[in-house]
Amino acid sequence: MTPELTYLVWAVALTILQLLVVIVGATTQFAIPLLVGNRETALEARGWVGRAQRAHRNMLESLVLFASLVLITQLVGRSNSMTTFGAALFFYSRVAYALIYWLGITWVRSLAFFVSMIGLVLILVQLLP
Repeated sequence: MTPELTYLVWAVALTILQLLVVIVGATTQFAIPLLVGNRETALEARGWVGRAQRAHRNMLESLVLFASLVLITQLVGRSNSMTTFGAALFFYSRVAYALIYWLGITWVRSLAFFVSMIGLVLILVQLLP
Protein backbone atom coordinates (compact mmCIF):
# COMPACT_ATOMS: atom_id res chain seq x y z
CA MET A 1 0.00 0.00 0.00
CA THR A 2 1.32 3.45 -0.88
CA PRO A 3 1.89 6.06 1.83
CA GLU A 4 -1.01 8.16 0.52
CA LEU A 5 -3.41 5.22 0.83
CA THR A 6 -2.08 4.53 4.32
CA TYR A 7 -2.84 8.14 5.29
CA LEU A 8 -6.31 7.75 3.78
CA VAL A 9 -6.94 4.68 5.95
CA TRP A 10 -5.78 6.61 9.01
CA ALA A 11 -7.96 9.57 8.05
CA VAL A 12 -10.97 7.24 7.93
CA ALA A 13 -9.97 5.86 11.34
CA LEU A 14 -9.75 9.43 12.67
CA THR A 15 -13.23 10.15 11.31
CA ILE A 16 -14.61 7.05 13.04
CA LEU A 17 -12.89 8.08 16.29
CA GLN A 18 -14.43 11.53 16.02
CA LEU A 19 -17.87 9.97 15.56
CA LEU A 20 -17.37 7.79 18.64
CA VAL A 21 -16.37 10.86 20.68
CA VAL A 22 -19.55 12.61 19.54
CA ILE A 23 -21.70 9.58 20.43
CA VAL A 24 -20.17 9.19 23.88
CA GLY A 25 -20.37 12.93 24.48
CA ALA A 26 -24.00 13.07 23.36
CA THR A 27 -24.94 10.59 26.07
CA THR A 28 -23.80 13.16 28.64
CA GLN A 29 -26.24 15.78 27.32
CA PHE A 30 -29.20 13.84 25.95
CA ALA A 31 -31.32 10.98 27.26
CA ILE A 32 -30.64 7.63 25.60
CA PRO A 33 -34.27 7.26 24.38
CA LEU A 34 -33.92 10.58 22.58
CA LEU A 35 -30.64 9.51 20.99
CA VAL A 36 -32.00 6.20 19.70
CA GLY A 37 -35.39 7.57 18.70
CA ASN A 38 -36.55 8.84 15.33
CA ARG A 39 -35.63 12.50 15.55
CA GLU A 40 -37.29 14.97 13.21
CA THR A 41 -34.57 17.53 13.84
CA ALA A 42 -30.86 17.19 14.54
CA LEU A 43 -29.69 17.46 18.12
CA GLU A 44 -27.26 20.31 18.62
CA ALA A 45 -25.00 19.64 21.56
CA ARG A 46 -23.34 22.31 23.71
CA GLY A 47 -19.79 22.85 24.91
CA TRP A 48 -17.11 20.36 23.99
CA VAL A 49 -19.67 17.90 22.65
CA GLY A 50 -21.00 20.50 20.23
CA ARG A 51 -17.45 21.33 19.16
CA ALA A 52 -16.71 17.63 18.65
CA GLN A 53 -19.89 17.34 16.58
CA ARG A 54 -18.89 20.27 14.36
CA ALA A 55 -15.31 18.98 14.03
CA HIS A 56 -16.67 15.62 12.88
CA ARG A 57 -18.92 17.24 10.29
CA ASN A 58 -16.00 19.29 9.04
CA MET A 59 -13.87 16.14 8.78
CA LEU A 60 -16.57 14.42 6.72
CA GLU A 61 -16.54 17.34 4.27
CA SER A 62 -12.75 17.35 4.04
CA LEU A 63 -12.44 13.58 3.86
CA VAL A 64 -14.38 13.50 0.58
CA LEU A 65 -11.83 15.85 -0.99
CA PHE A 66 -8.85 14.01 0.47
CA ALA A 67 -10.11 10.58 -0.56
CA SER A 68 -10.88 11.80 -4.07
CA LEU A 69 -7.42 13.28 -4.52
CA VAL A 70 -5.62 10.25 -3.08
CA LEU A 71 -7.61 7.78 -5.17
CA ILE A 72 -7.11 9.80 -8.36
CA THR A 73 -3.39 10.00 -7.57
CA GLN A 74 -3.28 6.23 -7.32
CA LEU A 75 -5.36 5.64 -10.46
CA VAL A 76 -3.20 7.82 -12.68
CA GLY A 77 0.09 6.76 -11.10
CA ARG A 78 1.14 10.24 -10.00
CA SER A 79 2.23 9.32 -6.48
CA ASN A 80 5.46 11.07 -5.53
CA SER A 81 7.19 12.67 -2.55
CA MET A 82 4.97 15.77 -2.81
CA THR A 83 1.71 13.79 -2.77
CA THR A 84 3.01 11.82 0.19
CA PHE A 85 3.94 15.03 1.98
CA GLY A 86 0.52 16.53 1.17
CA ALA A 87 -1.23 13.45 2.54
CA ALA A 88 0.85 13.53 5.72
CA LEU A 89 0.25 17.26 6.13
CA PHE A 90 -3.48 16.75 5.70
CA PHE A 91 -3.68 13.86 8.17
CA TYR A 92 -1.58 15.30 10.97
CA SER A 93 -3.17 18.73 10.75
CA ARG A 94 -6.62 17.07 10.91
CA VAL A 95 -5.58 15.26 14.09
CA ALA A 96 -4.45 18.60 15.51
CA TYR A 97 -7.65 20.28 14.27
CA ALA A 98 -9.86 17.77 16.07
CA LEU A 99 -7.99 18.07 19.37
CA ILE A 100 -7.80 21.86 19.17
CA TYR A 101 -11.50 22.14 18.31
CA TRP A 102 -12.53 19.81 21.15
CA LEU A 103 -10.54 21.98 23.56
CA GLY A 104 -12.13 25.15 22.18
CA ILE A 105 -8.92 26.91 21.17
CA THR A 106 -9.85 29.54 18.60
CA TRP A 107 -7.52 30.90 15.90
CA VAL A 108 -5.18 27.93 16.23
CA ARG A 109 -8.04 25.72 15.07
CA SER A 110 -8.37 27.81 11.91
CA LEU A 111 -4.62 27.57 11.37
CA ALA A 112 -4.77 23.76 11.59
CA PHE A 113 -7.64 23.75 9.09
CA PHE A 114 -5.65 25.99 6.72
CA VAL A 115 -2.62 23.67 6.94
CA SER A 116 -4.82 20.69 6.07
CA MET A 117 -6.04 22.57 3.00
CA ILE A 118 -2.42 23.17 1.98
CA GLY A 119 -1.97 19.39 2.09
CA LEU A 120 -4.88 18.98 -0.30
CA VAL A 121 -3.51 21.64 -2.65
CA LEU A 122 -0.09 19.96 -2.70
CA ILE A 123 -1.72 16.75 -3.91
CA LEU A 124 -3.96 18.59 -6.38
CA VAL A 125 -1.05 20.43 -7.97
CA GLN A 126 0.61 17.10 -8.77
CA LEU A 127 -2.50 16.05 -10.69
CA LEU A 128 -2.92 19.18 -12.79
CA PRO A 129 -1.47 19.16 -16.31
